[in-house]
Amino acid sequence: MNSLMRRAAAVVLLLGYYTAEAQTSTTTTTAATTSASSTTCATVLTPSYSPPVVAKGWKAQLIATGLTRPRSMKFDSNGGLLVVEQGVGVSRLTFADDGGTCMSVNGNTTVLVDRELFHGLELSEDGRTLYVSTEEEVRSHSYDPDAASVSSQQQRLVSNMTNPGRGHVTRTLLLSRKVPGLLLVSRGSAANLDDLAAQQSSGISQIRAYNISNATDTAYNYPTDGLLIGWGLRNSVGVAEHPLTGGIWSVENSADDISRLGRDIHEDNPGEELNFHGFLNDTSALGANYGYPSCFALWNTTDFPSLNDLTVGSQFSLDSNATLNDTTCAQRSVSPRLTFRAHMAPLDIKFQPSNASRAFVSFHGSWNRDHPAGYKLSYVEFNPDTGEPVEQSDSVSAAHDVLTSPDLSACRPDGGCLRPAGLAFDSSGERLFVSSDATGEIWVVMRSGEDEDGGATTTGTETRTGTGGAVTSTSSAAAAAALGAWNRGMGGEGLLMVAVTVLMAAVGGLTFAG
Repeated sequence: MNSLMRRAAAVVLLLGYYTAEAQTSTTTTTAATTSASSTTCATVLTPSYSPPVVAKGWKAQLIATGLTRPRSMKFDSNGGLLVVEQGVGVSRLTFADDGGTCMSVNGNTTVLVDRELFHGLELSEDGRTLYVSTEEEVRSHSYDPDAASVSSQQQRLVSNMTNPGRGHVTRTLLLSRKVPGLLLVSRGSAANLDDLAAQQSSGISQIRAYNISNATDTAYNYPTDGLLIGWGLRNSVGVAEHPLTGGIWSVENSADDISRLGRDIHEDNPGEELNFHGFLNDTSALGANYGYPSCFALWNTTDFPSLNDLTVGSQFSLDSNATLNDTTCAQRSVSPRLTFRAHMAPLDIKFQPSNASRAFVSFHGSWNRDHPAGYKLSYVEFNPDTGEPVEQSDSVSAAHDVLTSPDLSACRPDGGCLRPAGLAFDSSGERLFVSSDATGEIWVVMRSGEDEDGGATTTGTETRTGTGGAVTSTSSAAAAAALGAWNRGMGGEGLLMVAVTVLMAAVGGLTFAG
């Protein structure tokens, strides 16, 4: 009995600690498998790092390597995959397709040489015009998908986008399918906390739309022309249009190294954001302010200075005075529809064409945390009828992991594990292609046909084997999971799994080391 009580006491302590740290767990992860199987595909590429773990019900394959920081991707009308290679230009990949995720590159053609390209890429609906962006301007080229080539002439569509001191240089492009001819362009801030973003006239930290169906020889001026979709958006790299409702959504990379009321809170705040901007055919609801650089979204409420009645997703100020405080933030700016864990760096968002109930998000991965977060592909469940996320705005488990890195301690901004950047669905609407810029790769992901199981709410950082498979629940594995979580200082990540293991040990007689 004494032994049982000691075990129960350990469970209480651990579960209590987990409760305090619950908001470090942001995603629902199912049982995992390894990412590739040489027994199912004729050609299997192996990454130079521990392969990502694939959630149950999904399968993934590495299909392209040796690229130069691949970012945005788009399929042309002939099935070729156009890829922006950062600092290089645009390439077109073709594949030998054996079905499912069994694919291999059989052609790589340089479509456009342009070292100024960083990220943005779009294609007209007829597939005959290619749109690209530099940090300064948006350009268009006539594109021939049969020859995989562009015309030598280009047209400048939007200009005057260079930030003072450069700062964020991606200029994401989205061509609306619901309102033909409208091209959305996202521009980030010039600094971590950029005071110019507080001035709508600056054009900084905004998403704007331009009618390119009547474009002239004179390019639009980004800060003053076009339709304002939203401002106060620090760096909304991912922008998407819901395929059924036409609602415009973006994912925002929020601020680094911040303090509140003199206390450092940067490890778990502010959260990354999923923002809703309205509909392009209803301009009365567009142009809202989303807070930056004065107001930010709360992620972790534990030990948050002067929490009061704030909850996950609430807008908060860094300092408090008569003109700027939590109350004025709530009154003046739109809170995110969902909030994600701090510093995971969402770079793209894509709705599945064949199933409008999922929006996939590439979490590029953190640099501004003591312990890494992100480095994964996840999805958010949407109600296809309303075009809204299923989860409430204060949810901490809205993102469901599909690909996760098995050992976040190995992840670095320059590589060491998967760093998802761009996303693209092929014409089937079932296969999702994922670029990893730091590793120069492209992966393909799709459902495996298995049923998805419910799982513990985690960030996908449980202790894993070197091949990406989950560690079995033996007593030594439980001890390793607990010790690993504490020794690596991972906060609450994986602690729910450990707590459940300890609870099983207390009531079922399993041995828990220590």
